[in-house]
Amino acid sequence: MKNLLFLSLLCSSLWVSCHTTKNAEAGNGDNTGATATPPPMEYTLTDTHWKVIEINGQAVTNPSANQKEAYIMLSKDNKLQGNGGCNTLMGSYTMMEGNRIKFSGVASTMMACPDMSIESQLGKVLESCDNFTISGKYLSLNKAKMAPLARFEAQ
Repeated sequence: MKNLLFLSLLCSSLWVSCHTTKNAEAGNGDNTGATATPPPMEYTLTDTHWKVIEINGQAVTNPSANQKEAYIMLSKDNKLQGNGGCNTLMGSYTMMEGNRIKFSGVASTMMACPDMSIESQLGKVLESCDNFTISGKYLSLNKAKMAPLARFEAQ
């Protein structure tokens, strides 16, 4: 009788052990010590803070102490806001089929800063781009099928 009871307990504990392992491997159950990889985030064109990381193939470095980070944000009501590194940007945009985009009425405040090269180049990109692509956390503003005019990273 003792052997039967021992054998029954042994089988039960093995079954529980195997069941718990399978659930942990499948991502089920309460495995508080396990780290799960979250699904990749999907970024949208609108309501995302897009930091400028590259313009015309040249990396945009971190701003100096007296400058701000260059970025753009597009709202669902077709408004553009952002910063060119010195001045605040504003304007509007129109979306068309095939990821085509057209910026219009782009303006900025008129403060003078020591280095306005990024701001100047970003303004030209917004004037001339005609389409965009989003790949992961990166946005590219493009002209036709040429290399990206500017690349941005979601923040």
